[in-house]
Amino acid sequence: MDFKIDIYSDGAVIEDMLKMKSAGIVTGFTTNPSLMKQAGITNYVAFAKEVLEKVDGMPISFEVFADDFETMEKEAIKLSSLGDNVYVKIPIMNTKGEASTDLIRKLSEKGLKLNVTAIMTTEQVANTVDALSDGTKNIVSVFAGRVADTGIDPEPLMKQSLELCHKKNGTKLLWASSREVYNIVQADSLGVDIITVTPALLSKLSMYHMDLSKLSLETVKMFNRDIKSLGFTILDD
Repeated sequence: MDFKIDIYSDGAVIEDMLKMKSAGIVTGFTTNPSLMKQAGITNYVAFAKEVLEKVDGMPISFEVFADDFETMEKEAIKLSSLGDNVYVKIPIMNTKGEASTDLIRKLSEKGLKLNVTAIMTTEQVANTVDALSDGTKNIVSVFAGRVADTGIDPEPLMKQSLELCHKKNGTKLLWASSREVYNIVQADSLGVDIITVTPALLSKLSMYHMDLSKLSLETVKMFNRDIKSLGFTILDD
């Protein structure tokens, strides 16, 4: 594979994270509360510390849990203190729809590495980039996959977002919520800095540039195996 883009593993199952690390494909990791819930994590800080011991200094993002900005700030400072490779994920707004811009600015001025998440508009990107301190290391996560789920082509948004992010020294754009291997191709061709992939999506990279005639044959064989396992007949009924 000849991708220039950095591929980050998106998940909260430590075994899967280490497997992808060992494969030599991913260069960083991200987590979020939904993934942690699916993985059955019961102690956030203990989970974070265990992951940090095993990722060998690779960048990893941990998200704040609070919904009020005062508590978010305290959580962000604590998470950031866990390691120099930690990026603190701050949602672009709280559940009341109140923008996190002031908090982002405050934390960035303190020198925290931030990953601003759940972004889906160019206005949100512009406001985020404006709030980040020049020269600090930050990630702007635009949920291209969720945008595509609405029937809208995310590429124009990602292209504009890339231009905005690269105006601020130290700020990188991340293509989030990827759905298929082709999203990696799309993001890479646009020049996006980072893309997150799940373990399931990463496993599909074995099909990258696979001969389509061979894939067609394998698909027919798969159907045939399923037909045999069903034990159904058509002509005898």
